[in-house]
Amino acid sequence: MKDTKTMIRFYTIADFKEEENWLRQEHRNGWRLTKMKPPCFFRFERCEPEDVIYRLDFKNSSGNSDYFQMFADYGWEYAASCLGWLYFRKPAVEVEEENEGEIFSDTATKIDMIMHIMKTRMLPCLAILLCCVVPYLCHAVEEGDAIGYVVFFSLLLIVYLYLIIYCGVKLIRIKREMETGKY
Repeated sequence: MKDTKTMIRFYTIADFKEEENWLRQEHRNGWRLTKMKPPCFFRFERCEPEDVIYRLDFKNSSGNSDYFQMFADYGWEYAASCLGWLYFRKPAVEVEEENEGEIFSDTATKIDMIMHIMKTRMLPCLAILLCCVVPYLCHAVEEGDAIGYVVFFSLLLIVYLYLIIYCGVKLIRIKREMETGKY
């Protein structure tokens, strides 16, 4: 029987909770995350089935030794990283109080992460949309360029608009829920 597997799973920047839940379920099924490759390849190794909590943190860098030591001091094991996301895990049996199952100790820190995601991922996507995709699409239509260009830039426009709206609305909803204590 194979001891490793690679799975393809796509999550947006706003779907980190769903990703955490999926990784927890995989670990319960006997598959521990070992590596994450962009854009959506998850590498697992076989392990004893166990209830393990996964949490993600978003940083633009890979962190430093003090950062990782802080997590280790609170019982979190570093699992992987990918495109600014850092994956940590902790056996559920080690969680005695509800807040021990979270990597952030307060709501303000959670909200800071959401704002960091919006500033470093959403704003660049919006800039690309407004500065590259829309002008090239307008130029292609005005100049009567080949239908391939028009179709390509129209599809890019649709994809960018969908992702910006979907992620923006979801991140704003998560932020509001955190502020009201419902998240």
